[in-house]
Amino acid sequence: MLVAGIDSSTQACKVLIVDSVTGETVRSGKVPHPDGTEIDPNDWWQALLKAIQQAGGLDDVAAVSIAGQQHGMILLDENGAVVRPALTWNDTRSADAAKQLIAEFGADLFASKTGIVPVASFTASKLKWVLDNEPQNAEKTAAVCLPHDYLTWRLRGFGPQNNNLEELITDQSDVSGTAYWGNGSYCNDIFKHVFGRDLREAGSQALKNSVIVPRVLNPGDKVKSADGKLDFGPGAGDNAAAGLGLNCMPGDAVMSLGTSGVVFGSSSRNVFDPTGIVAGFRDCNDNHLPLICTLNGARILQAGANLLSCNYSELEDLALKAPPGSNGLVLVPYFEGERTPNLPQAKARLENMSLTNCTRENTARAFVEALLCSMSFGLSAIEETTGAKFTRIVMIGGASINKAVQECARSVFNVPIIVPSPTEYVARGAAVQAAWALSGKKPDWTLKLNASLESTYEPRVFQQYTAAAEKMSL
Repeated sequence: MLVAGIDSSTQACKVLIVDSVTGETVRSGKVPHPDGTEIDPNDWWQALLKAIQQAGGLDDVAAVSIAGQQHGMILLDENGAVVRPALTWNDTRSADAAKQLIAEFGADLFASKTGIVPVASFTASKLKWVLDNEPQNAEKTAAVCLPHDYLTWRLRGFGPQNNNLEELITDQSDVSGTAYWGNGSYCNDIFKHVFGRDLREAGSQALKNSVIVPRVLNPGDKVKSADGKLDFGPGAGDNAAAGLGLNCMPGDAVMSLGTSGVVFGSSSRNVFDPTGIVAGFRDCNDNHLPLICTLNGARILQAGANLLSCNYSELEDLALKAPPGSNGLVLVPYFEGERTPNLPQAKARLENMSLTNCTRENTARAFVEALLCSMSFGLSAIEETTGAKFTRIVMIGGASINKAVQECARSVFNVPIIVPSPTEYVARGAAVQAAWALSGKKPDWTLKLNASLESTYEPRVFQQYTAAAEKMSL
């Protein structure tokens, strides 16, 4: 039987139609999303419909699950219509609202109750911004949901023409990024302070003037479409879905080298980090998902190519000709400021230049090592916060197949590294959920690899990087 896994990401909607037994992709579709940080959810809905059509439709599909970008705020009125355009994770207008929430509640309380400390990205911060700046829209709001919640609701057959808000559902991984859910339940005290009204989980007893929030499903749960023909999995946040699609096991750390850099892993321990560096999300297997995100990811390599007036292939060749540690040349890659560590006003800096090490080869390798060392910094933060010890790195993202990145990673990390074959792992994770919903058992699909790398760990590479990076914090 066939299942559909859908990834409604920031850039595009991607649909994979997958054999539920083997995990092989049968067909696919991809439709771009509009740019911007304020998006009409109907644009996402139309992209989803077009991507499904491009993938050959759902007539022969038995189950569906949708993963998507986390944190986006969608407000619905009592008729199921969108109140205002959605604010996406990368909309920063709510930065001051996040600071106010921390000042009013305290970082310790947020960390202990929700596992995360507010930043502009999180839904709670955006809701406070709406209450403070658009009180008329706050008043119209009957329900609050996230992008994957909304698209699941619509694809199940609900919406303005069938406006049953009690059918809104979500999952633990995505709701854990709202900053008003934690330890297995919604935090009404936080939500009421943020938005001025009580919340009510869909399907529960009505409270006067309350705001409906989606019912939270457990891993492996399912619901039906409005016509009863399709099974639906709970859906997921994008990173949690990627972890599921990669079949990550305890001890695995996923390192995603995209526009930004992300490191996360599965942990049985809750996260308590009042600094906010490590976010305590949930995964798709009823575990915790400690995660860090950097602002500077694979764009570091683009900056290196620009500096050296070369393309990616030439940068790769140059970096492979230099030794580990780049003969002492070090890049601190905070081109866009940085989130991990929290240095929003910082800029990049090339350190320890001398007449002997200032070569194109060393410079190229210093840029590659900077990308990987910033990821190692985040990995160390997760290990220190959770007590977890990762024994393998799963490296994904566009930069992961770069041979220089793979070679440099061997000297930066002291554990084995695997590089899965490129595919849409968020959509694949959603397909795993769909197959799980269909059969009642999580499938164990084979993970195809691009590379398997043994560590040649050289501590001085990271040591010289941290010495240079610490100067930026002074």
